[in-house]
Amino acid sequence: MFGMGSTLSQFCRDGMTANIAQGFDLVAAEYADKFVLIGNERSLTWRQIDRRAGAVASNIKDEGLGPGSRLAVCFDDPIDTIIGVFGGLKAGCVITPFNGRLKSEERDQVLSLLGNPFIVDSIPNDEVAFSAVNVDPEAPAIILFTSGSTGIPKGAVLSHRSVNAGLEMWSHSALALKSDDIVISALPLAHSYGLFGTVMAPLLNGASSVLVPRFGVEEVIRAVVDNQATIFCGVATMFRRILDSEHCIPELLSSLRFTTSGAAPCPWELVEAWRKKTGLKIVRGYGMSELFRPVCYTPDDDIETPDAVGHAAKGVRLKIVDTDGMELDVEQAGELWIKTESCMTGYLNSIEETNAVMERGWFKTGDLAKISPEGLVSIVGRKKEVILRGGYTVSAGEVEAVLNTHPEIIEAAVVPMPDSDLGEEICAFVVLKSSSDCLEQDVIDFCKLHMASYKYPRNVNFIPELPKGPTGKVEKAKLMP
Repeated sequence: MFGMGSTLSQFCRDGMTANIAQGFDLVAAEYADKFVLIGNERSLTWRQIDRRAGAVASNIKDEGLGPGSRLAVCFDDPIDTIIGVFGGLKAGCVITPFNGRLKSEERDQVLSLLGNPFIVDSIPNDEVAFSAVNVDPEAPAIILFTSGSTGIPKGAVLSHRSVNAGLEMWSHSALALKSDDIVISALPLAHSYGLFGTVMAPLLNGASSVLVPRFGVEEVIRAVVDNQATIFCGVATMFRRILDSEHCIPELLSSLRFTTSGAAPCPWELVEAWRKKTGLKIVRGYGMSELFRPVCYTPDDDIETPDAVGHAAKGVRLKIVDTDGMELDVEQAGELWIKTESCMTGYLNSIEETNAVMERGWFKTGDLAKISPEGLVSIVGRKKEVILRGGYTVSAGEVEAVLNTHPEIIEAAVVPMPDSDLGEEICAFVVLKSSSDCLEQDVIDFCKLHMASYKYPRNVNFIPELPKGPTGKVEKAKLMP
């Protein structure tokens, strides 16, 4: 029996399971009649989830698909997304959940990178008992796409072993989950934090997940009150908007044990303001699609410093290296390298990009950090060109690639700008053809047509030329405020 507080990794270590869906089968048997997926219009018990996912798996099998086949799970409804993901995993397939906010050309690009996978976009009405098939622990389970520096999305391939290790991180180090926890999920399920932290880890531990399809202050507070939720997982922008709202009444949040942030830095002043107003802790951490959440505070940590994002999760090794890859001493700043069982296998169809970030089991984060004598990690900068906007990670290169297809633009550069609400905003510097009469709004509208709504630049600046160094590389530091 899958006992209270047990986790899938214990079964993996005992050689009892490989497919992570087998762990969910065991949870479904123990908590069969418990409502664990709770939505605005419907809620499902574990038995209903298991049987409907079984119907998906049965259909997949009837299509002649099985272990190793790639599936794209495409739903706007988060409950259907979870059923589709679980159904595909039961069949041993490799799953990619899609973000419903992607434009058609962005979606087509990812589908092409996946090799035109089978698309799951409907859930059968029947219920089927279907036991998860056996697969190799190193076989791919889930592929999550992140923004690529060149404008081409990168697919992080996560094996069953790495997903299991990542869920262990979320279950214990990051959230200290209990079977009676009720977690508010208002994050995209195509992203690591939303999929693993707010749904899969809670369900694996017999807890419940309340699904809020799109974040709204009133919607989240209502979900907390109506369900007497115990954990709210959000991003800095969400906490700030709740704080600024007239609906932020501490008594309405009294059922929460704590809240947790991710996907983007959570400023210390926000942490303090939130604690002062609500009496609740924001448990901070650091992670990415390739690694889950390897650095974090735990909910019961007594030591917390303003500039640190946490310490190594259980089983995680950290080191700081210089530009030659030599390990630096404590409190010296350099690139943060991480070694963890939760690390991805590699990037889909890209040995070159995989080798650029992997070295002898270490993942090169591209973030500049330092580690205190107490093991607390502070991020002091980053080497890679990404913009952290409202919990989304947006590649500057991806935005530049779209801008450079505009017929009136000669070249463009994209940089982050500080934003009190979103953390960072996307700012474009554009060089137009001499004959162009293009306006700022024309450029923004063009980007809106070709990019998801969280990616397009809100600020466009026309300049005669981009600042460049001796080698011709754009010197973006000269463009930043």
